[in-house]
Amino acid sequence: MRSPIPAGSGIIRPVPRILVIEDHPKTADALRNGLRGDGFETVVTGTGDGGFALLNAEPFDLVVLDWMLPGRDGLDILTALRARGSKTPVLLLTARDAVEDRVLGLDHGADDYLVKPFAFAELLARIRALLRRAGEAEPLRRQVGNLKVDLETRRVTRGAQEILLTPREFDLLAYLMRHHGQTVTRQMLAKDVWREPHRATPLDNVIDVHVAHLRHKIDEGQRLTLIHTVRGVGFVLQAEGP
Repeated sequence: MRSPIPAGSGIIRPVPRILVIEDHPKTADALRNGLRGDGFETVVTGTGDGGFALLNAEPFDLVVLDWMLPGRDGLDILTALRARGSKTPVLLLTARDAVEDRVLGLDHGADDYLVKPFAFAELLARIRALLRRAGEAEPLRRQVGNLKVDLETRRVTRGAQEILLTPREFDLLAYLMRHHGQTVTRQMLAKDVWREPHRATPLDNVIDVHVAHLRHKIDEGQRLTLIHTVRGVGFVLQAEGP
């Protein structure tokens, strides 16, 4: 997620990834097109089970969640998300406009609530507000195991040893730390770290080389390996194996 750091600080601000879980095709298409047109990376699924599977497999900065869904409904998804400690902002969409319904949705973990039909401009304003609040809460110092990264000073240490990284290596590590415990694909790295939305095979090779160099600096000589390859998918930074 993004943080309130001045422009020019060198810290990567990835394009926010939004997951839309909406079973009505016209509404889903309108949300997809509108959010992408406003600069958000948007993934859309039409079922609760499909949305929950995506949330378990990929990192998202915000979820636009329909309440009434085939299979697992919105409240089931919210309950499961919050039970596992996820703080991903969730904007709940529903045609249910009674006060008790709004209270029920918020009590289950929704961060905001929008009644259908809604104006797309209001949806965008609510999404921006949720992302701002989430971004302001992002820590500038992160730690996994004995690896510490200071996003403000761009200083990296593992135990008592300071690790010197190139600017690109630091941006790559910061991105992996930001998505700690989640698999990061080459497509995500190409778009958010290399700023190349149209990934090509040569860029995959460049990404792999940089990850190899970073892994050597971070994990060489350490008892616990932190950077892991998820075969055929991407990479994950975590204190346990993938």
